[in-house]
Amino acid sequence: MKTLYYSHPDFLLHETGADHPECAARLRSIAIALEAPQFANLIRVSPPLGTEQQIRLIHPLSHIEAIRAAIPKQGKHYLDHDTVLSPGSEKAAFRAVGAVCDAVDKVLTGQADNAFCAIRPPGHHAEPDVAMGFCLFNNVAIAAEYARCHYHLERIAIVDFDVHHGNGTQAAFYKQPNVLYASSHQMPYYPGTGYPTETGMGNIINVPLATGDTGVEFRQKYNAIILPALRKFKPDLLLVSAGFDAHRDDPLASIMLVEEDFRWLTQELMSCADSYCAGRIISALEGGYNLNALAASVAVHVKTLLGV
Repeated sequence: MKTLYYSHPDFLLHETGADHPECAARLRSIAIALEAPQFANLIRVSPPLGTEQQIRLIHPLSHIEAIRAAIPKQGKHYLDHDTVLSPGSEKAAFRAVGAVCDAVDKVLTGQADNAFCAIRPPGHHAEPDVAMGFCLFNNVAIAAEYARCHYHLERIAIVDFDVHHGNGTQAAFYKQPNVLYASSHQMPYYPGTGYPTETGMGNIINVPLATGDTGVEFRQKYNAIILPALRKFKPDLLLVSAGFDAHRDDPLASIMLVEEDFRWLTQELMSCADSYCAGRIISALEGGYNLNALAASVAVHVKTLLGV
């Protein structure tokens, strides 16, 4: 299995402060975990900077200009109480977009089977015209639209297992039936969206998890709702918003998953991709804020993508 691993020093330039959960140490912990011998066959890729044209597939120019105008020359600027900008944030955010779009290029042209993008800032809370929830640009939504526009794919599926609902991704595709968005997330919880009644044009599937749910409930709900919907949709490409903050040790949530649950779901998604889209999966990091749990969970996820 040819699996790409995207990382870049620019992602560390997005400085959020020592007490902020979405910090550069997250990517450092992942990098250390993926240096283990079992990842020797991982193909390491240094992504290009994304382009304004790519970002404008989802976000209007006014949004991009507002982010740029708010970047401080020094120190930090808060867009809201938890979404922070620093002098290096623009480069990090553009590099994150470049990573997911380059992954689309390489996977869809057969240069790799799948990819994991260890990127920050994360993206799934960024609505087309609003940065929020640690997110500036919606990386996975941009990747989906890039694949639709440049490779003329008819059906793209996004599975989001971050513990928080991806309101931004849902907003981007709420009236786009060719993109399936399926999310499992703790409710009630930030950002307050993601009710099962939010269905778009039949292409939005929200599966709330209750406080204290374990892997038992998690797997039951995927088996009953999300996986059948994915098989019915028969995607040409599968994108994953890979948030690992549903882990039992995560400080920001109250779902009790363990590494084995992430391995199971990754295997199930790969099985679906094998059946309908030649195994083509691109996974992009979203949340996960306990460094040890994040590193261990990503390691299991990537090891499964590698097929080892």
